[in-house]
Amino acid sequence: MHMRHAGLALLGGALTLLAAGSAARAASPMETAQAFVAAHQKIPEFTAPGPAFDAKKCMAGKKILSVPLSMTIPYSVAVNNAMMAAAKDVGTGFTTWSNQLKVDQWIQGLSLAVQQKYTLVSLLSGINPVVLAPQIAEARAAGVKVRTTDTYDITQTPPAIVDGSARSPHSIAGKLLADWAFVKTGGKPDVIIIGSDEIIATPAMVKAVQDELTALCPACKQRYLNVPVPEWGTKITPSTQAALVADPGINFVLTIYDSMAQFVIPALRLTGRMDTVKIAASDGTPFVIDLVRNGQVDMDVGSSVGWIGYAGLDAAMRMLCGLPVVDDLNTPLYLFTKENAATAGVPATYDDGYGNSHVGGFRKLWGVN
Repeated sequence: MHMRHAGLALLGGALTLLAAGSAARAASPMETAQAFVAAHQKIPEFTAPGPAFDAKKCMAGKKILSVPLSMTIPYSVAVNNAMMAAAKDVGTGFTTWSNQLKVDQWIQGLSLAVQQKYTLVSLLSGINPVVLAPQIAEARAAGVKVRTTDTYDITQTPPAIVDGSARSPHSIAGKLLADWAFVKTGGKPDVIIIGSDEIIATPAMVKAVQDELTALCPACKQRYLNVPVPEWGTKITPSTQAALVADPGINFVLTIYDSMAQFVIPALRLTGRMDTVKIAASDGTPFVIDLVRNGQVDMDVGSSVGWIGYAGLDAAMRMLCGLPVVDDLNTPLYLFTKENAATAGVPATYDDGYGNSHVGGFRKLWGVN
């Protein structure tokens, strides 16, 4: 009897595990998408990217030159200013190389870094290091470290010509766009995806959207429009309008970069589709969050530029201090909808709405509290 009871107990346990496994496998595509969306509707909490260290001691005498993509792009300026604020907390030298999206200006910045013996050059928010390969090689030969910040996606491998890269979760944002459209259409998305292929992270993000839509709904329609950045103002509206006319079933437009949304809205108006076609976007640009609050954009995937700046400096300092390398910024994503858009400010700002746990978190890690 004892052995029989033991056998029955083992059988019962096995059946319980089998049932649990079956339940897990039985999660529907809708439940999976809903869970992923819900996980990004909570105020982000700080997670340390590595062990604590004495940043002031380590960075004493070191100085960083930041080369943003362009001072004409508010996002680039905001991330740069966040890194500068973080550097001030630590007390390390930090200089911004002002430019207007011109390669010759980037080259001048690297030359200055060599001449003035900077410790590190941070190529920020989209500069392709390949176009600066000779200058980067010269800087590194002179002992200047060169790394990228917020340029590559976490799925991409940066070129070996740089000393390191702090990558961003662009592909996760892409997955969120797909999941949002799937959930909001009751599992029947018919979407236009709009991106700009010349931006380094675009292919990874577009692939994430496309792969997720295919996994959730293999029969659902999707089409991709590549619009180069200089042509956003002239090409997005007519291209979107033409797609909407060609397919009356389209119910979502997913913009890889949320500033594109301002050119999608006129296409919806011109085709009388404002009520039937929604826009989901990514970046957390303030004026687009305002459009979310006003009901013209359905959702925007945001990421705190303040968090990006602090995380970018943290990754750079860890490399300079000989600590374990941090390749990813690990900056959390947060969904802004009409229900919570006002938390980003009225009008919205780049850094409100996410909480500020990163500031105290990083300061404590660096020993500057």
